Amino acid sequence: MMTGGTPLRSLDEEELLGHIFPAFPPGADLVVAPGDDAAVLRTSDRTIATTDTVVLGRDWLDAWSSGADIGHKVVAQNLADVAAMGGVPTGVLVTLVADPELSLEWVLDHVRGLAEVCTAAGVAVLGGDLSSAPPGVVMVSVTALGRLDGEPVLRSGARPGDVLAVHGSLGLADAGLRLLQADAPDRLPEATERQRRPEPPLAAGPQAAAGGATAMLDVSDGLLRDGGRIARASRVVLDLDLSALVPDVDALADVLGAEQALDCVLAGGEEHSLLATFPAGVLPAGWRAIGTVRAVRDDEAPAILVGGRVVTHTGWDHFRAT
Repeated sequence: MMTGGTPLRSLDEEELLGHIFPAFPPGADLVVAPGDDAAVLRTSDRTIATTDTVVLGRDWLDAWSSGADIGHKVVAQNLADVAAMGGVPTGVLVTLVADPELSLEWVLDHVRGLAEVCTAAGVAVLGGDLSSAPPGVVMVSVTALGRLDGEPVLRSGARPGDVLAVHGSLGLADAGLRLLQADAPDRLPEATERQRRPEPPLAAGPQAAAGGATAMLDVSDGLLRDGGRIARASRVVLDLDLSALVPDVDALADVLGAEQALDCVLAGGEEHSLLATFPAGVLPAGWRAIGTVRAVRDDEAPAILVGGRVVTHTGWDHFRAT
C-alpha cells in the first residue's frame, strides 16, 4: 500500500472528490453528472449491468502494479463483461475503500488510470462511493452499465455444429503474472503489460452479436474454465483444436518453455479476450476458429475437451486458489 505523501486522513470527503471529479470526462449520455445524490444516464430500453471488485494483496500487489494500472484493469474487466453480452459500455460507478493512511498521490494516479480507459472507451464515470477501511486494506469496486441494441448473447446458446472462436490473445496475461512472480517482467514486456493493463476487444462484442454469435463470454478465468461454462450452460461439448492454439503457445514458449506456455494458453485468466460460438460458415472479421461444438453423447456430460480428450487444467477460482 502506497503511503507517504499526503495521507487520505488529512482530507475530508468533499476535498478528495474535488481532486477526483475533474479527471473524468463528461459522457454523451450523461444527463446529470456526479455531484447530486445520483447521476442520471440516458439509456436504451435494455441496460446491461455488471460489477467486479479487486483487493490489495489478493488481486494485485503494489510491487507490480501502480494505482493507474489498477484503475485501468478493474474498469477494463467490467467493460469486457458488457461486450461479452453483445453490448456497448455507457457508464461506470467506482467505489474505493481504503486505509486512511493510503496516499492521495496513489488515489490520483488510480483516477488517471480510470479516466484513461474510460476516455478510450467513450464511457462516462457516473459516480460511486468512498469509505475508510482497517489498516492495510485497499479495495476497488466498479459497476459498469451498457446499452443493448439487439438481443443479448448468452452462454446458453451454443448449438451442435457451431464453430468455437476467439477474438484476441490467449495466455499472455497469465504469462505476465508468472514473469512478475519470477521477478523477470522484462523477458516478455507485452505479457507483463497485458497482466497489468488488459485490452479487451470491446467492439468485437457487438460485432459478434450482429454477426450471429450464438453464445459468448470473456476469458477472465481461463479458456478451459470459461469454455466449460458455455458447454454446461448450452449442454454441449466444445472440442478445442490444439493445432489452432499453436501460435498462442509459440508466442510464449521461448520464454516460459512449451509446458508452461500451453498451461497459460489453456488455463490462464485475466486475458479478457472474447470467446464465442458461431454457426458454421459465419465468422466475423478478427475472429479465429479454435474448435467445434458437438452434441453430448449418452455416456458423457457437457464439457470442454482438447483434441477430444479431457485435460486437468482448471483455471482460476477465487475460493479454491492458494
